[in-house]
Amino acid sequence: MQWQLRGDRPIYQQLVEILTEQIVSGQLAAGDKVPAVRELAAQAGVNPNTMQRALADMEREGLMHTNRTSGRYVTEDKEMIQKIREQIARDRIAEFLAGMSQLGFSEQEVYRLLEKRQGEGNQNGTKK
Repeated sequence: MQWQLRGDRPIYQQLVEILTEQIVSGQLAAGDKVPAVRELAAQAGVNPNTMQRALADMEREGLMHTNRTSGRYVTEDKEMIQKIREQIARDRIAEFLAGMSQLGFSEQEVYRLLEKRQGEGNQNGTKK
């Protein structure tokens, strides 16, 4: 996992976001066992209490659950995971469009640029 933490927001919130992205991307699949708190904390370079807080938030949201005898697991609710994935995508699209608007582009101009980019990828035989 990549742990790129910044000082502009609480660390535990960033951990939640990173772990959520791991789940929606399938890197942590539905039903997978989640590594132990101390192991994740060591990987991320954070205090175990901070990681514990992030995981507890994810449990409250239903993305994980704890089995008392064998640890934490990613939810098996694939519909929930897909809804979260789509929400993240919508949020990123809105951020992208807002940034392009700040550069003076209209949505139509952005769509034309994206279509052009897609066409360039198809000409090279690759998807971009």
